[in-house]
Order: sequence, then C-alpha cells, then structure tokens
Amino acid sequence: MQRDKDLIKSIRQKARQKILYLPHAIRQMARPERMISPSEIRKVIAQGKIIEDYPDDVRGHSCLLMGKGDIGRTIHIVCSPKEDYLAIITAYIPSLEDWKEGFEEREK
Repeated sequence: MQRDKDLIKSIRQKARQKILYLPHAIRQMARPERMISPSEIRKVIAQGKIIEDYPDDVRGHSCLLMGKGDIGRTIHIVCSPKEDYLAIITAYIPSLEDWKEGFEEREK
C-alpha cells in the first residue's frame, strides 16, 4: 500500500516535469475508436489509481493506471517514471473481453 502511494507520488511529480509519449502510445491514442487526448492522459495521472505494478519491466519500473477521461470513459495507461520525465508507454480503452466489470482485474 505504501509502495503504491510512493509510486503514484513519483508518477505525478515526474508528469509535472515533463510527459514523453512513446511512439506506441501515440499510435494507440490516435486509433479512431479511441482518440485519447493528452488532457485525458493528464486527468488519469492526476486522479487515477494503480491497478498493476511492474517493478521488473525491461523498460524500467512501470505500472498500469486506471482513471476516467474527459467524457467519463475508463482509460488505462501504462507509464514509467524516469529521472526527469514520465514515459507514457501505452494508453487504451479497456474492454470487457479482457477485463472484469470495473476494469480493475483481468478476465484471465
């Protein structure tokens, strides 16, 4: 629990410094059925919660955030706090095919 609090604090601090969208994230955000805006990403970072933690990710410690976008839709963001920025690895709209209701737990 404290680890999640420290991680979310670090994520929000790094996002205030700079957000870097990796190419995969840009492609996923721009898909016509998603159209996730940078303002929605910022909203999820500011108000969302960590639902999965990946401390051993090859890209560096990362995690999956869940929050609500501008129109109230659920958005998932995989991000990684770096020394002077927050890397957005991907962002997507979760589906009930892959996630249980509430979008906090994977279906399988």
